[in-house]
Amino acid sequence: MTKTGGGADITNEFLNLGISKAPEEDESSLQITCFSDVFNDISLNFQIIRLPKQIYVWIGCNSARFGHLYAAATTRPNNVVSVSSLLGGTSDNTGSGISRRIVMKTGLPVTLACNIPKDSPILESLKLE
Repeated sequence: MTKTGGGADITNEFLNLGISKAPEEDESSLQITCFSDVFNDISLNFQIIRLPKQIYVWIGCNSARFGHLYAAATTRPNNVVSVSSLLGGTSDNTGSGISRRIVMKTGLPVTLACNIPKDSPILESLKLE
C-alpha cells in the first residue's frame, strides 16, 4: 500500500493494521504487513511482522538499509516500558520513542530496526501518538 500524505496517515495506517492487545484466533499465526508513504519528499518504507507474542518492525528512510536495532518491553513491577539499543550505538529519540510507543499501545515486546536520521525534526513528527 502506498500513500502520499502526512504523518497522521502513517500513524493511522499503523494503528489500523490489526496489531492490538487482543490475541488472534490462531495463536500460531504469523502476520506480515508492508506499506510505504512519502512525507515531505522523503520515502518511508515499513514492514511489520506480528509473531504470536511479539512484534518486529522495520522502518526504512530512502533506502533498504537495516540501521539501528532496538528492543522494548514492559518491565516489572510497575509495567514501565524499557528500551535498549542492541545495534547502532546509543539510542536516539526517534527509534527508541517509536518502539516505546508501540509497546505502550500493544502491550507486546517489540524489536524495531530503523534507519531514520537521528533527531530529524521532520521525521520525529511521525512518531506514534
